[in-house]
Amino acid sequence: MATLDTKFKLNTGAEIPAVGFGTWQDKDEQEGAVTEALKAGYTHIDTARIYGTEPAVGAAIKKSGIPRSKIFITTKLWNTAHHPDDVEPALDASLADLGTDYVDLYLMHWPVAFGRGDTMFPKDNNGKIINGDTDFVDTWKAMEKTFKKGKAKAIGISNFSRKETERLLKETDVVPAAHQIELHPYLQQNEACAWFRSKGIHVQQYSPFGNQNEVYSKGQNMGKLIDDPTLVEVGQKYNKNGAQVALAWGIAQGHSVLPKSKTPSRIKDNLEGDFRLEKADLEKLKGVDKQMRFNDPSANFGWNFYIGEDGKVA
Repeated sequence: MATLDTKFKLNTGAEIPAVGFGTWQDKDEQEGAVTEALKAGYTHIDTARIYGTEPAVGAAIKKSGIPRSKIFITTKLWNTAHHPDDVEPALDASLADLGTDYVDLYLMHWPVAFGRGDTMFPKDNNGKIINGDTDFVDTWKAMEKTFKKGKAKAIGISNFSRKETERLLKETDVVPAAHQIELHPYLQQNEACAWFRSKGIHVQQYSPFGNQNEVYSKGQNMGKLIDDPTLVEVGQKYNKNGAQVALAWGIAQGHSVLPKSKTPSRIKDNLEGDFRLEKADLEKLKGVDKQMRFNDPSANFGWNFYIGEDGKVA
């Protein structure tokens, strides 16, 4: 297969494969999709408690016969389990569903806490999210304990601003190994990414195809990122499509990328997005940055995300 099989080193010394397989959405089809991904050669699977796909990921890995040590698994702590007493039990529940006794990377999905309990989106009588009162610093300290126990081989964050991350670094002991954020050629965030890297934090890209996902209403009345003329033109030179160019762009920045698909041919194609773009083409792709953020649930989550970051609409 035409893939470079690129890996990056985390601040723990562990290696993370550059192309991961995302499992958000299509819950009932994920076991088959992950099975296809593992067959195609993926060794990095990304899930989360809120996705409801951990059991499917665990079942597919078990059926594959691939040794656990050969697969890099990421999952994420959900907002209802931010209280320090809830963090380890939440990870234990994820581990049970995944059928493993450790994850390679455990992320705090969002910096905001919701009310404690089994309801994933607890709401008041007016339909507004009930927020918890746990500070993300205290949540992180509880995550540090799971890291020290070896249940999480690395811990990280997702959807944090630089300001929030700075506070975390100042008030806690373990530097996040990774930060997973919305990132693609339409939202390049070069300054922020350079800052995270300078702190030893590996950047991961979710939604690497931008507005390809129908769930993002903001991106529906414009052309798809993967059909952008510049990406398509660059791709022709390498016999690649726009989606593969978007992935190669991310890998060239030193990021791991997390495409998702349930179509076997696209699952394979995405893995082949690990190829080397020439410097002139990377320069060309700088020009497509629109500072356009498609995912900002601030209004629904009761927290103002991404303050001071590119693509933040007041």
